[in-house]
Amino acid sequence: MLLLAPVFLSAQQKIDPAGIRDKMQWFADAKLGIFIHWGIYSVGGVDESWSFYNKKISYTDYMKQLNGFTAKNYNPQQWADLIKESGARYSVITTKHHDGVALWDTKQDHYSVVKNTPAKRDVINPFFEALRKDSIKCGAYFSLIDWSYKDYPGFLKDSSRYKIEDDYDRWNRFRHFFQSQIKEVSENFKPDLWWFDGDWEHSAEEWEAEKIRQILLKDNPETIINGRLQGYGDYETPEQNFPVVRPKYNWWELCMTTNNNWGYHLNDDNWKSPYEVITIFADVISNGGNLLLDIGPKADGTIPEQQVQLLKELGKWDHKHAEAIFGTLGGLPQGHFYGPTTLSKDSTDLYLFLPGKVTGEVVLKGLINNIKNISVIGNNTTLQYKIVGKVSFSPIPGLVYITVPENVQDEYMTVLKVVLDGPVKLYRGHGGLQ
Repeated sequence: MLLLAPVFLSAQQKIDPAGIRDKMQWFADAKLGIFIHWGIYSVGGVDESWSFYNKKISYTDYMKQLNGFTAKNYNPQQWADLIKESGARYSVITTKHHDGVALWDTKQDHYSVVKNTPAKRDVINPFFEALRKDSIKCGAYFSLIDWSYKDYPGFLKDSSRYKIEDDYDRWNRFRHFFQSQIKEVSENFKPDLWWFDGDWEHSAEEWEAEKIRQILLKDNPETIINGRLQGYGDYETPEQNFPVVRPKYNWWELCMTTNNNWGYHLNDDNWKSPYEVITIFADVISNGGNLLLDIGPKADGTIPEQQVQLLKELGKWDHKHAEAIFGTLGGLPQGHFYGPTTLSKDSTDLYLFLPGKVTGEVVLKGLINNIKNISVIGNNTTLQYKIVGKVSFSPIPGLVYITVPENVQDEYMTVLKVVLDGPVKLYRGHGGLQ
């Protein structure tokens, strides 16, 4: 039978997967989310927050961008509709990055686009309303660190950085501040998902990570929390680089940019092509994960045309191949097929993803099941196949060679549906007579 990956807790994971399995089901089925990094960094098209941390720009000049954040062409319903067109089932937006500028009307004494920019309005609530109108789950990115707040231990290792144990009252003031902001976002917007960032600078005890989790679950017991909460999250979030080995987490999500930067970047034209994104996406879902694909709107609220077209092309492919993507399970272990695969929830339908153009035949190895039918998703063309190497005196299955004519292939990635006579069963041995 199919050997499924066992249940694992990561080294710091403090949450029992069995206790959250029900609430994680929509996330497991969703497969695709759209990440949005939007903030004052889009005014100059510089690195979000990190540009002053890495001294590419002075902190003073970075914060002058407050004066240029207008959001004058911001149309949250257009954003939501584009996200829906992409096929995404959820979206995550930056409510506050490391620079400390809130995108909602925070009641704390700190920066916000409402009080300190020409936009003069909360931009989170209308976006969440638009997403929910389109039946898309809403995610809130929140930076635990705040490199602008007076009581945070500085953003550089200089005289502004203090040791928490030497000034615990100051740290407690900061902790009260950021936890108050978390409560505001939770109570006002009721996110379906929390995407924390910045936890690396302090321990779970210093952040009071367990307390934060309790605060969020008290407001919304069904909310999902990402893994950047020092072990008190629900799923893991590798960033940018695809894991070569299948992750052993119960739920995971690859967050990835559409060029080389998270926010709008003036000088970054290294756009990923639809083919590149689609093949990465297929690899992710084949390995049981989700893709959180990022876009970075400009300061006026418009989304760069390259990102609009990328999401539209991704959406065309997603909708065509929806049954092989959404609500599926991670596919076969490596070695059975040279490409990504997924399975229907009852494991009786196997989906084979073929990147690029195929010449001749593709091969499926170690399949014990009998095959009822093989067809092409999107046009239902029935394909011919041949069993090679099966001998009557051995239970070891033969190789399945499938002919894929060029005229039935997709522009980016063809997907085949293999209908089995029951839940998938695989031979995992080393060959030889048995």
